[in-house]
Formats: sequence, C-alpha cells, structure tokens
Amino acid sequence: MKPLYRIPSMAEIAATPWNGFNAISTFSGCGGSSLGYRMAGFRVLWASEFIPAAAETYKANAAPYTVLDTRDIRKVTAAEILAATGLGVGEIDLVDGSPPCASFSTSGKREAGWGTVKQYSDTQQRTDDLFFEFARLLRDLQPRTFVAENVAGLVQGTAKGYFKRILKTLREAGYRVTARLLEAQWLGVPQRRQRIIFVGVRNDLGVEPVHPAPEPHYYTVRDAVGDLPGAFNDLDNDPETGYPITIRGYSIERLWRQLRPGEGHPARLNLKRLSFDQASPVIVARAGTKGTAALTHPTHPRYLTIPELRRIGGFPDDFVLTGNYARRWERIGRAVPPPMMARIAGTIRDKILIPLRDAETPCAE
Repeated sequence: MKPLYRIPSMAEIAATPWNGFNAISTFSGCGGSSLGYRMAGFRVLWASEFIPAAAETYKANAAPYTVLDTRDIRKVTAAEILAATGLGVGEIDLVDGSPPCASFSTSGKREAGWGTVKQYSDTQQRTDDLFFEFARLLRDLQPRTFVAENVAGLVQGTAKGYFKRILKTLREAGYRVTARLLEAQWLGVPQRRQRIIFVGVRNDLGVEPVHPAPEPHYYTVRDAVGDLPGAFNDLDNDPETGYPITIRGYSIERLWRQLRPGEGHPARLNLKRLSFDQASPVIVARAGTKGTAALTHPTHPRYLTIPELRRIGGFPDDFVLTGNYARRWERIGRAVPPPMMARIAGTIRDKILIPLRDAETPCAE
C-alpha cells in the first residue's frame, strides 16, 4: 500500500537535521530545487536568481543562512561565491543548476530563437547559452558533485546537438557525467513531468554518478488535493488571490469533449481537463497559449486554484508565492518539484557523499 501523499510544512523542512553537506544553487527560480535539497538535509548556502518576481518568492521562503544573489549569472564569479560561503575551491559538496529551458522546450520556438535575446518571464535575455555559464562556475569551483536539469526537449530533434555540446563541456570541466530522463510521477510528485537530469562527480574522487530508482507507486490528483477545502467544488474565485477562475462561456460538456476539429471555442483557449484518478499533466509556466494547455478541474468548468497547483507541484501548503494569480502559476510551472529533487539529492547523499566522507574519516584506534 502506498504511503499517503504529504509534503512537510516549511517549519518541518526548516527543522530537518543537517546531513553535514552543503550546496549552492544557480538559476534557482522560486526555490523548488533548493527546497528539495533542504528536505534531504542539505544546507543551501548560496543561490542565484536573476528574474525579480522569482527572486522575490525565493527570498520569502529562503533559509536564514542562504545568501541570494540576484545578478545576471554571467556577472557572477566563483571567487565571489567562495567568499560569500567561506569555502575554498573543491570544498562545496554539490552545485545545482536549472538553466532556463525555454530554448529547448518542444512547446517553444526552439532553434528559431537560438543565439538571440528574447522575452523570458519578466526580462529580455538570451537563454540557450546559460548551460555554459553553469559549466564555467563548475570549472572554477570544482565541487564534489553537481546536478543540472532541463526539459526533455533537450534530447529531441535539433536540440540533440546542444545536448552533446553541453555533455562534452561538463566533462571537460573535470567530471564524470551521466544524464537520465526522469519522470516526476515516479519520484513522489502527482504530476507527469519529464526532465533530463545531469549528475556529475569530480574525476579525482573515482566514483560514478548515480540517479534515483523509480518508486513502485505514483500519486493521483485525488491523492494530492482530496483533503483541500473546495477541491471538489465549482468555485468562482481562487481562494488565495481572489482571481476569477470560472471558465466563462465554456460549459462542462464542452470541457469534457475538449476541442474537436471544427468545433471552435469563443475564447480560443487551450484547455486540458485533469482526471482525479491519474497524475496531473505537466504544469507549464504560461498556460493557455499556443502549444501549451491550461489545466482545468476534473469535473467543473474552472481553472485550478493556487492551493491545488501548489499541491500538484509538490510544494508545502505554507510555501509563500508572491504576485498575482498568473505569477504564482508561473512560479509553480517553472519550478523543479521539491519531492523529485529531494529523491535525487538523497540518492547522491547516500551513495556518493556519505561513502566518500566515511572513507576520508580516520578509524578510531
């Protein structure tokens, strides 16, 4: 029988005993990855997030010992990170990075936007080169291990060339590297979200990278939101932001049928109805536009509430999201689900970092 779906509260995560290992986070977003490391007992000493709205949310939930740097990663040096953390080259246990994935997403423009500055969240920036900024910091920091993630589209179609370049660059930074396509619904998240996960171990340590094994069960939307007030109701407004979430002019019958060819829709919305008895489709950052679908309630003609999105995204109920309804949705849509990263981090902790530490500890006479 599978365990009940439950994400610990922010207070419980803050009280998680330190496992003795440190981490730094780049391209941190609202803090999904960082929260996963904290759930696994790591201390995230330093984080970087350039998007103001995401940095605002990260700051609202950060541990008191975490230094948040909001500059463009291109301006950050390894020396500055080491000075902020009080560590030396080679002393960081894990470096995490989630370079923006819009350039490689199959729902985006892909190669049409490579090499150009374009809109990303609240800013204008080039995003297809940021993996190489991550590799630059790895080369200069020389952490024991690293984790990097990106969309499944990185290994599909024309993006495969970028994937090979990224893998080569990470290995040239001094690491044994493996990459696996992992599915969030088999790692404790009630969401079908595929991500390419790179794991690297510094060459001199003589250890191979590891990835987590899938769980024998998955969680459904009902498992995730069944006990939330209003989860089974047709609500007019989101209880957290007050934003109208009823889909006006779109009857539940049409919602169930979806958009058949030639049927049309007055609002031209791209909608995807959830099933209570399945994991949710992937939560995307900007839903309802071309190539992406806005998630809707299984039985009522409304969008999901922010509390429902938070649960499906693997975040604690008391995780602070800032901004309006759309900004809060975007933060969840761009985030790595914390339970997924907690399992990745726990695997690296148990199979790489703890054995290395035990091997370095002198035996008592």
